[in-house]
Amino acid sequence: MSVNQNSIRVAVALSGWVALAATLLPDAWPARWIPVLLFVTFGPGFALLYPQPGALRPGARLEALALAAPLSLSFGALVSTCLFLVKGFSATAFLISLAVFSSVAAAFPGLPLPAATRGAAERTRARPDARK
Repeated sequence: MSVNQNSIRVAVALSGWVALAATLLPDAWPARWIPVLLFVTFGPGFALLYPQPGALRPGARLEALALAAPLSLSFGALVSTCLFLVKGFSATAFLISLAVFSSVAAAFPGLPLPAATRGAAERTRARPDARK
């Protein structure tokens, strides 16, 4: 495991705790809502997808970026629904749940990406007229 992969893991694991700490700032400050918004939108998804073993091909990097936000938002919806069902929803409980999940998920390798395993982005297709 390289130093770059470890730094990605640490950054993803700490991003939730930074977002939680940002909620202690005064209301309506951009320094309060920007880290929270970025973490909720991308944090859990990046924790699930990064780091990948080995270098990602360009198509796989784009795939990981495209999947990070929907994964994060889906997980956020799941956590908030569970918190509402147990009547325990608060912004703090929501961010703590996502931060714990991201910290734990960052300790494991990323989920395999189809474009990374099949090399779809690097494959060139020969056109029928190019063979002549």
